[in-house]
Amino acid sequence: MASKYHNLSDYDIASVPSAEGMKFGIVVSEWNHNVTGALLEGACNTLRTNGVADENIKILTVPGSFELVYGASQMVKAGVDAVIAIGCVVRGDTPHFDYICEGTTYGLARLNATQEVPVIYGLITTNDMQQALDRCGGKMGNKGDECAVTAIKMVDYAKKVKHL
Repeated sequence: MASKYHNLSDYDIASVPSAEGMKFGIVVSEWNHNVTGALLEGACNTLRTNGVADENIKILTVPGSFELVYGASQMVKAGVDAVIAIGCVVRGDTPHFDYICEGTTYGLARLNATQEVPVIYGLITTNDMQQALDRCGGKMGNKGDECAVTAIKMVDYAKKVKHL
């Protein structure tokens, strides 16, 4: 019987292009650090596993998830090959969750549409803290791993497009 959960850390390493020489920026929210710190660790470990040197992983923090848009836009200008934006918003009793998630999602999508550098969406949006913990190294794996693999594949894609 197949599990109803997809392990976010499950990927075929053979399907991931070599990331040797690629440079990544990671912008991570300080809010819900117990989650975002684990996501960051997963992303960094996966980048290293796939050939990225430590000096080619640039990490900066921003206070909250809404600030990921500004942080990512500045990382794009810094000359990295891709940016991974990591944050965590947990639903509460007010509409704040909806505004932060919508604004951040729109902002990161706009960067993808208007800039030459891929920006990877690593914003965890959950109904409760347990769901967030399940996605940062718990029973569903680590979304940071998935973001790193996506970043590598998108840098490879961008290189292919330039050679069309």
